[in-house]
Amino acid sequence: MTFKKSFKTYFKTLSGAALLFSSSAAFAHFPLMHCVSVGEAIECEAGYSDGSKAIDSRVSMFDYDDNLIAKVKTDKRSVATFKKTAEEFYIVFDSGHESPVEVDSVEITEK
Repeated sequence: MTFKKSFKTYFKTLSGAALLFSSSAAFAHFPLMHCVSVGEAIECEAGYSDGSKAIDSRVSMFDYDDNLIAKVKTDKRSVATFKKTAEEFYIVFDSGHESPVEVDSVEITEK
C-alpha cells in the first residue's frame, strides 16, 4: 500500500469518527431552570438547552434539611409556581435523564 493510499484511508476513518462523535453532541440537551420572585409567588421556568419546553414536568421545593415543602407540575408555558415561604429553600427540576437542576433561594431575583 502506498503512502498516499494509506493516508486517504486514515483520513476517511478519522473524518468518519469525528462526524460520528460531533453528531451525537449536537443532539444532546440538558435541563435548565430559571426562577424569579413575583409578589407572593416564586415562578420557575423549566426547559432544555435545545429550546424545548418541559411541559407537565415535576418541580419540587425542599428546605435545607431535605424535607419536601411543595411539589408542583409545570403548566403549558413550562412554568411551575410556588407560594413564597419564610424559611430558606431550594427548588429542583429533575428531568430524569440528566443531572437535576437546583436553584437555591438566595439565587432567586425579583421580577
